[in-house]
Amino acid sequence: MKYLIVENVRSAYNVGAIFRTADGAGVDKIFLVGYTPLPIDRFGRPQTEIAKTSLGASVTMNWESAASTAEIITQLQSDGCTVVALEQTPNSISISEFVVPENVAYVLGNEVEGVTAQTLSLVDRVIDIPMLGKKESLNVSVAAGIVMYHDVLHR
Repeated sequence: MKYLIVENVRSAYNVGAIFRTADGAGVDKIFLVGYTPLPIDRFGRPQTEIAKTSLGASVTMNWESAASTAEIITQLQSDGCTVVALEQTPNSISISEFVVPENVAYVLGNEVEGVTAQTLSLVDRVIDIPMLGKKESLNVSVAAGIVMYHDVLHR
């Protein structure tokens, strides 16, 4: 099984792009946490930006909204899933060194702040994408695509 935990991502366009790539990469379920926009608003209407960038994947993909990343991580770990944050930390390993487990959940964080410190303290592994230019990070939807297809190519 392959899951995504999308924590406090602000941009609905990023969320839509993540849905579209997740569909193509065979993700089983997406957990939308905190203030991450949902495909359906509180009035039951499709969220326009997510619908536009997902090209329908936000309708066909299995997803769930949650207030707490910790609860999702705890549940997935108890089900035998390895939870991996995509973040640059002193202890992170390069994605090229990461061996993809059978059951995995990837945590994606906020566009500016990244994955929260609390969440980083709960995950099993932290991986990063090496940056060769002057910028220190990629757009969250681009980084998500890289990690999802690394998973596809290394199973």
